[in-house]
Amino acid sequence: MFMLWSFLTKARCVDLGIQELSFKMHRFAVHVVTRSRKHPSPWIPCEYLFGHKNSETCKSWVELLSACTNGEHDRPKNLLVFVHPLCGKGRGRKNWEVVAPLFDRAKVNTKVITTERAGHAYDTIASLSDKELKKFDGVVAVGGDGLFNEILNGLLRSRHKTSYPPTPEGFGYVGSNEKCQGYRNDGLSNSMPTSNTVNVMLPGSSSKSDDHEPLLSTAQSPELGTSSLNPNMEPSSGDQVPLVSFPNDWLRLGIIPSGSTDAIALSTTGERDPVTSALLIILGRRMSLDIAQVVRWKSSPSAEILPTVCYAASFAGYGFYGEVIRESENFRWMGPARYDFSGTMVFLKHRSYEAKVAFLENRSTDSLTASAENVANGVQPRQKRPCKTICRTSCSVCKETSAAGQNSADDIPDSSRVICENPKWVWSKGRFLSVGAAVISCRNERAPDGLVAEAHLSDGFLHLLLIRDCPLPLYLWHLTQFTKKGSDPLTFKFVEHHKTKAFTFISPHDESVWNLDGELFQASEVSVQACRGLVSLFASGPEV
Repeated sequence: MFMLWSFLTKARCVDLGIQELSFKMHRFAVHVVTRSRKHPSPWIPCEYLFGHKNSETCKSWVELLSACTNGEHDRPKNLLVFVHPLCGKGRGRKNWEVVAPLFDRAKVNTKVITTERAGHAYDTIASLSDKELKKFDGVVAVGGDGLFNEILNGLLRSRHKTSYPPTPEGFGYVGSNEKCQGYRNDGLSNSMPTSNTVNVMLPGSSSKSDDHEPLLSTAQSPELGTSSLNPNMEPSSGDQVPLVSFPNDWLRLGIIPSGSTDAIALSTTGERDPVTSALLIILGRRMSLDIAQVVRWKSSPSAEILPTVCYAASFAGYGFYGEVIRESENFRWMGPARYDFSGTMVFLKHRSYEAKVAFLENRSTDSLTASAENVANGVQPRQKRPCKTICRTSCSVCKETSAAGQNSADDIPDSSRVICENPKWVWSKGRFLSVGAAVISCRNERAPDGLVAEAHLSDGFLHLLLIRDCPLPLYLWHLTQFTKKGSDPLTFKFVEHHKTKAFTFISPHDESVWNLDGELFQASEVSVQACRGLVSLFASGPEV
């Protein structure tokens, strides 16, 4: 069954000299996208030949088909592609060699950059002027979630203008409730005072990741020479170049999965297949994606360092999640198996961390919140929660505009949750094994339903997961539930699940690190907010 009747028409009006026929046949090829019966889910390309003895008839068919495909304005013409050659034991380079011919057939110009170091893609994106960036219809990462995160931060940290995440009263440091617009690296000033400019200092992170743990180097990359990619584009004059801001309706991000987990690709396409992802890019699929803005506050009110801003597309986690990534750096020689080994080591240590978390209450989804009572021996899981609405292609939840002030549910008394003076903020404090925020479902091969099965791609919410200290066997029981499709690991009494738009985290000690899409981020006081539909992706959501 055809998914699209044609994504490319290519004339082959030549004499084939077939001896069985008494006349010369002129032919042309039509490339289509279909499904494989052996593999019903991934998309695959195939080719059909058509012919006629009259060459003019063939040419007219080709012109008609070409006009139809050229009229689809969502299809990209020029792409900037970053290839991570080492991720997934060399899968990045191999996967690009497989899909590159598809882009050639579809007449999509690609400027390919093979990354040479940590921070290469970040520096290249951040150093592009708005005029250079606007020559591309999208930026594609051939690698893992880490490379995608690097490209995302290269775009947003230098161009996105927004306020800091909201914070509860009495949070502390100066500037936490101030409005602030983003820093720009093109020399253009903005209307906000210099003291309120977002700091774009690069967070500490390992430089050895096969999924590209970037954000280290600030070296400038050479000019890309993009003017040759689109000769028909009219040059902008002087200072009249429109500024690039987010969200926008033209630049899209793509990912051709080649990493260790590929949670972003699995959550947004349902497949971990490079050919399927490449075809979605060629066909110009478009969907909005929520992004988490993470702000690390100053170490003291008198500190000269401004808050540091980072972005995450899939997950931000502290405690267990951060320690697994940090420990895995010592076992890089093991390849992807290092995550299993490091996870086992961190699990056996069974460390908990003292913290306070304040989140914006969303009363319409208060039924998601699990009890936060301390766990005693022999605790059983809670009953099943209400039926989940899973995010799929053309998801109605993601298409709806968020209504302002959708808070209308009765409060559930809980001794461990203290309502702030501002009734919209709820505090949860104690010792936690982990604190995590899922932007999307975060599916992977080990967790088929992801960390939060009902997380949506563009509904403007984060799913805050607070795992309180509990006996080791119960924690193991909780973790094993992620590996079972259809299970619900968030129904244990030591698990708090809050659907919120923003939260603030405070820890009295630097005991652990944050894991932002697989990147290490050192911080003891952070605020996180969901930026609804901040970027557009070459995807359409997982199909049913």
